[in-house]
Amino acid sequence: MRTHLKHYITLPILILLFFFCACEPFVEVAIPNDRITSETVFSDDATAREAMDGVYIQLFNTAFAAGGNQSVSFLGGLSADTYTVTNAVPEMEAFAAHQLEATNSLNLALWSGAYNTIYMCNAILEGVADNSSLSPETRAALEGESRFIRAFAYFYLTNLYGDVPLITQTDYNLNALKARSAQTEVYDLILEDLNRAAELLDTGYPDNERTRANRFTALGLLSRVHLYLENWEQAETYSSEVLAATDLYELPDDLNSVFLANSSEALWQVSPEGWGGTFTHTRDGNLLIRISASGSPVSLSEGLLEHYEVDDLRQQVWIGSFSSIAETYYYPYKYRIRYDASGGAYTEYSMLMRLGEQYLIRAEARTRQGKLEPAVTDLNAIRERAGLESLVYTPAFTQEQLLDEVMQQRYHELFSEWGHRWLDLKRTGQALEVLGGLQETDLLYPIPEAELLKNPNLTQNAGY
Repeated sequence: MRTHLKHYITLPILILLFFFCACEPFVEVAIPNDRITSETVFSDDATAREAMDGVYIQLFNTAFAAGGNQSVSFLGGLSADTYTVTNAVPEMEAFAAHQLEATNSLNLALWSGAYNTIYMCNAILEGVADNSSLSPETRAALEGESRFIRAFAYFYLTNLYGDVPLITQTDYNLNALKARSAQTEVYDLILEDLNRAAELLDTGYPDNERTRANRFTALGLLSRVHLYLENWEQAETYSSEVLAATDLYELPDDLNSVFLANSSEALWQVSPEGWGGTFTHTRDGNLLIRISASGSPVSLSEGLLEHYEVDDLRQQVWIGSFSSIAETYYYPYKYRIRYDASGGAYTEYSMLMRLGEQYLIRAEARTRQGKLEPAVTDLNAIRERAGLESLVYTPAFTQEQLLDEVMQQRYHELFSEWGHRWLDLKRTGQALEVLGGLQETDLLYPIPEAELLKNPNLTQNAGY
């Protein structure tokens, strides 16, 4: 039996996604017998929840979130010292060489995918607001989930592009001429959305499927946001609340089980149900697992491979290799299935957020507050799971030493996931030194030219 959100995308979801993705205002016409309006979708709990299911399903197909070659995970890995391009794909090489142009189609897909997700969330929020046709429980759940996903998308937009337009409603005429908002304003909305989501959402997962946001996913993202804002105490507080939920989350001893569907480490995953049909593999596995010399556009960088400690299980379990006559290529092997059209059970879900990051957030937040001994305890949770010797705290430890250890563990633990390495190097001011050959203006991606041509109120990032 296949385990997923729904066995198929129903008519309400299909029509609602049509409304979400449209670029032009609608003409008011009578409702055809085979059509359904957004008002009809939000007329009862069942169809409203199906609409939310559609948002989650669509995340698997939305470029920025899907895990394919237009995703944050892949393009962020190219920008950092995670991947080396092995096949000559100019638009990918531009990310790796930090020679992006505003016309890069991968960059446009990344930007558009994030904003399409935001638009879907705005449509849900408008549909449930003050809606007496829905139960209070449904309104709360759908508002909380939509606010969380919107905050998640804006987090990546502002960290990749800096100041970005704040789109909080679905009126095309207003959205089309939106200017960029300061990053401080974007973070204000992110925090507002996440705090509200944490108030509204329950702590569990419906049907034990970790493909929907809950209170702990909101708290987990709050901990990350406060880390990036250098609010160390808040970052520690929110990550501690997640880590205390031991009835829901744990670090599996077996690294092979971390990226399985509904892993005990998962805070939030996306199901391959979004493929449709019989496909059950993730886009990450499909893109990155190499079965021939030309089977993947990238290999893992020498810098990543060379800095693992001896006997690190993450290098043994989470990295695969393919050898041709001329060369050996190394690739992320966190996902084990490259292709499966059997129509069987979903055994792997794409990981969006997981517990390992929360230990590393708290370790860094504690270190920056001078709480070095408890920071060592958090680092040891990650080290021990990786088969490494525990660090033994002594007063001789310095804050700088522990911060270096945190960054090293983040590199080896979170490689190939959601651009963590690229964003870490940027937020800590290390990108220019570590990556070499960059200019300050390379730290932000360009606003896509197609967006600039459509909206005269948009401005371009410096250097493009």
